[in-house]
Amino acid sequence: MGLNFEFVTATQIVFGTGTVKKVRQMLEGMGRNILLVTGEKRERAKPLAESLLSGEFEVNYFSVGTEPSAGIISEGVKMARETGCDVVVGLGGGSVIDSAKAIAALVPNKGELLDYLEVIGKGQKLLEKPLPFIAIPTTAGTGAEVTKNAVIHSPEHRVKVSLRSPLMFPDVAVVDPELTVSMPPEITATTGMDALTHLLETFVSNQANPFIDTFCREGMHRVAASLKKAFENGTDLKAREDMSFASMLGGMSLANVKLGAVHGFAGPMGGMFPVPHGAVCAALLPAVMEVNLRAVTQQNQQQTLAKYNKVAQILTGNPEAGATDGIQWAREMVQFLNIPALSAFGLSAADFPVLVEKAKKASSMKGNPVVLNDKYLLEILEKSV
Repeated sequence: MGLNFEFVTATQIVFGTGTVKKVRQMLEGMGRNILLVTGEKRERAKPLAESLLSGEFEVNYFSVGTEPSAGIISEGVKMARETGCDVVVGLGGGSVIDSAKAIAALVPNKGELLDYLEVIGKGQKLLEKPLPFIAIPTTAGTGAEVTKNAVIHSPEHRVKVSLRSPLMFPDVAVVDPELTVSMPPEITATTGMDALTHLLETFVSNQANPFIDTFCREGMHRVAASLKKAFENGTDLKAREDMSFASMLGGMSLANVKLGAVHGFAGPMGGMFPVPHGAVCAALLPAVMEVNLRAVTQQNQQQTLAKYNKVAQILTGNPEAGATDGIQWAREMVQFLNIPALSAFGLSAADFPVLVEKAKKASSMKGNPVVLNDKYLLEILEKSV
């Protein structure tokens, strides 16, 4: 069988220290009336806003202090329409970029957010092209600057689901590692483990292909070399650069290949408990690796076994390492980064049956290298609390 794959990402990627200074120039010709979506601390965007105002742009701020919900997105869409915004810029972490991405997508499209949401909504396709959108991440984990979906939290359904469309890729992703220097250690830890999980899950995914595999290998090498350094010394710009690059590669990978059981659980968990997405990924990753390895060994999936061995070799830096060494590396990294078990966020055995049922329906679970039965899924949860 010949080599077959498709690949899509943001229209343009501008990577490097200081690249945020080029945003004003990029906006020329895109629009004049900007919706600038930021986190709660709006002052982070002040230098960018001032450079835009000096260029005769009109800037309207929209702050996102929590994970995006239907209410937040609707509020942003309303503001963008009322102020006549013709371009959206998102500067912040994954929640900010996802919010900005969703707002840009919905402003030109009729109806409500629920009309377009997966799982809990009607799942309709976007018909109109979103507003021009520039994504500028200030964390290194989600890779949202190069993906075609926005993760939305629905408190009433107690789940996280995606607004997804091939039209939603940002027009420009501006990845400036210098913007991540101010991330505190605990955010560096959880976002870094999120990036690693994206890379690892797409590498062993049942939809993997050799093109995406090159991104995954490169990204995992950089995480292995630099996550500890970035955690211990946030001003280490080389480590920050590695993590920003790894995060972006992870986003490019998951936009083209489905993830796996870690993210299959992470969506429902994030909807049911106040737990940071990266912390969920970190807590689940060693157990998912262990259970997947046992399942693929039983089914004699030699190709996937070889990939788990390769993961171990990349993460440990030992060319002789086997798959179990990779699992041990992941366990030790979670401990080193002080990421707590899931019980710290209120999860208990009473929640397991609901989580298993929700995870089985999650889009990401379809990419897991092997179909896991309820017994395996329960074991993952038991090992992660």
